[in-house]
Amino acid sequence: MAKAHLRVHADENVAVVSDRLFGSFVEHMGRAVYTGIFEPGHPTADSRGFRGDVLELVRELGATVIRYPGGNFVSGFRWEDSVGPDRPVRLDVAWHSVETNVVGLHEFADWADTAGVEIMQAVNLGTRGIEDAAALLEYSNHPTGTALSDERRANGREKPFGITLWCLGNEMDGPWQIGHKTAVEYGRLAAETGRVMKWIDPSIELVAAGSSNADMPTFGSWERTVLELSADVIDHVSLHAYYEETGGDAASFLASGVGLDRYISAVAAIIDETLDAQGLDKTIGISVDEWNVWYQSRFNDVDKPPLFEGEWNEHPRIIEDEYSVTDAVVVGSLLMSLLRNADRVSMANLAQLVNVIAPIRSEPGGPAWRQTTFHPFALTAAAARGTVLRSTVESRAIDTPLYGPVDELDAVVVLNDAELVLLLVNRSLDEQLELDVDLAGCGALKVVSAVSVHAPAGGSRFSTNTESHPDAVVPVALEAVGLAGDTLALALPPLSWSIVRLAVAPEPAPAPAPAPAETTTTIDSEGAAA
Repeated sequence: MAKAHLRVHADENVAVVSDRLFGSFVEHMGRAVYTGIFEPGHPTADSRGFRGDVLELVRELGATVIRYPGGNFVSGFRWEDSVGPDRPVRLDVAWHSVETNVVGLHEFADWADTAGVEIMQAVNLGTRGIEDAAALLEYSNHPTGTALSDERRANGREKPFGITLWCLGNEMDGPWQIGHKTAVEYGRLAAETGRVMKWIDPSIELVAAGSSNADMPTFGSWERTVLELSADVIDHVSLHAYYEETGGDAASFLASGVGLDRYISAVAAIIDETLDAQGLDKTIGISVDEWNVWYQSRFNDVDKPPLFEGEWNEHPRIIEDEYSVTDAVVVGSLLMSLLRNADRVSMANLAQLVNVIAPIRSEPGGPAWRQTTFHPFALTAAAARGTVLRSTVESRAIDTPLYGPVDELDAVVVLNDAELVLLLVNRSLDEQLELDVDLAGCGALKVVSAVSVHAPAGGSRFSTNTESHPDAVVPVALEAVGLAGDTLALALPPLSWSIVRLAVAPEPAPAPAPAPAETTTTIDSEGAAA
């Protein structure tokens, strides 16, 4: 059995975790919207057509902010098609689909209100630009008294939507993007669009499109150019990151969190250099507004050609990846990377929410269920709110072709008012990891729960949850978890993601100050105290 040691530095804070770190993404793509969140006639559908079973799982997942309506879709989108009584049917060139516009801004905002999530609205900087973005913002956020705000009110929304987060386009560095631009073209457009938008509503936050992935030939130079042109206007810059196991290289796949750590660090350094060079006293956050496991090689080689060569259909099945135990462990570790970098990552969005590379799956007229990746996200979102503490790992190294030697143990620690939360990954494919945790300085603690996602009995690292077997992979209790004094001892199964919650005893109330001793004062005949 391998051994590892984790030390928690109770007096060293990394950052407070933003609630926006637990975001997700709904794009008008495939079955994310239609037969995903929206399916009139479904047994669980409400009066507006939204599926109650999916909504229940969204709440359980703990999603906080939803990016909408794209993605590649937004770069050819005419937002006015999605409001009002007359909705034209359009071709969606991005995904070779037919868009009915039955669900639009009003419907999605109503769903978001019901789900209790914040909207992160994207504007089209592919085929459109400043005027279109300004019009959408005025329609959405201006109270009344203008043609666009009054149009919104006539369409049934008396009060403004009050959308705070706005994405300035999507993946404009990618040649696959409708309206693909150079960094200079995009940087200028983003800056001028953002400037007008903030003149309309100074309270909004703007996200500029960074690189689509760290392997783009323009990565780094794209960020520098875009930031040089727009740093005075924007508040966040995006980072998109997808990972998959290729060529049987499980070791590198399980170390994807190391790749994300390095990607975030590289973008953070560029932000700092640009702000320093321009003498700007402000903070620009990193918005990891697309991240997940996605088998892009399979999509490009198998799924994509028939899709793009076939007929134009409404909500075709696109990238409905079925996630395994291995994928769940990687998703958990990527979320740990976001927490570890909470001092720089201002928000993040798991892409996507339902059916499209998603933690939630659904079938038309049928059930909705949790994919394996649902569990680490939901458990983390429920418990890891608070402050990330610095921690240090001692474990043996695993050699990976992509990232070099990496620790067998991955760990993140979060402290809140009630609990100390340990997030742990054993990257070994076949060995249990015996772990001891040094909790000196963390105060009096008590184990509340310790659960793990790993291969089920009789299963393998490729086990999945399906419509017929929705609970094949679920979190299970860790055995033999012991807390003795300041040391926690436990064994992590091979290829596992685990979460341990420790209750923090409240600080004892200070003892009341002793009452002052009584003294007797006598007054002499002159009126003076004796």
